[in-house]
Amino acid sequence: MDRYAVMGNPIKHSKSPLIHKAFADQTDQHMTYTSMLVAEPEFEDSVRRFFADGGKGLNITVPFKLRAFELADELTERAQRAKAVNTLWQSADGRIVGDNTDGVGMVRDIMHNHDGRIAGKKILMVGAGGAVRGVLAPVLAENPVQLVLANRTFDKAHQLAEEFMDLGRIEALHMNELKGPFDWIINGTAASLQGDVPELPESVIGAHTRVYDMMYSKELTPFNAWALDYGAEKAFDGLGMLVEQAAESFRKWRGLMPSTPTVISDLRAAM
Repeated sequence: MDRYAVMGNPIKHSKSPLIHKAFADQTDQHMTYTSMLVAEPEFEDSVRRFFADGGKGLNITVPFKLRAFELADELTERAQRAKAVNTLWQSADGRIVGDNTDGVGMVRDIMHNHDGRIAGKKILMVGAGGAVRGVLAPVLAENPVQLVLANRTFDKAHQLAEEFMDLGRIEALHMNELKGPFDWIINGTAASLQGDVPELPESVIGAHTRVYDMMYSKELTPFNAWALDYGAEKAFDGLGMLVEQAAESFRKWRGLMPSTPTVISDLRAAM
């Protein structure tokens, strides 16, 4: 039985075991997938021990994505761009390979589950931390006409925009410089977890604006509620992103792409 797991701290809340069990059942794969609480000083040793004991693949969550990036012997191009790793496996010669599936998971959720288009659209990305860094390359690969980064600390957004300029049209603006409306507004901050909303001008929202919060919850996230109150056309949360990034990890490990819509709807119903 092939062994997979997710490592993090905390980890009790993780939905990854449920998601991957659904994928395995659906595709008739003989595998187990568990969650592993890892003490912060023991992360690197835990990863190496897992693979030494025959483990096949790992997902990595908070707070270890940056350390997984440093630990990996090889990195995919998108992991190099994200400077963070959420998926690990061993190559045939025993090297640990790191990937980042967060961005492709979000883009797939937007395009396939919500019938959204990014190509030719004006995108506002709010935040400049690891969550935003992880999705920029896949979003730019879809060729938006404009991608604007806005963050409470402008310098961070500016630095991030400079780093990704070679991949497409991207710029950073101060919050008070934003001129909408935008086609998509993507919230990559953790504000919703604290019940807050980024300080955006109402003008960023128009009648055709769709918003996407990378956070998810049973109720509307504060960001999505704010956007709908100011006239956004539709609002989506990040539950689909969670499932789609897991599906991409599963594809990397097993060579099969699972179907995601029923997994997303079952998780939603259980919340």
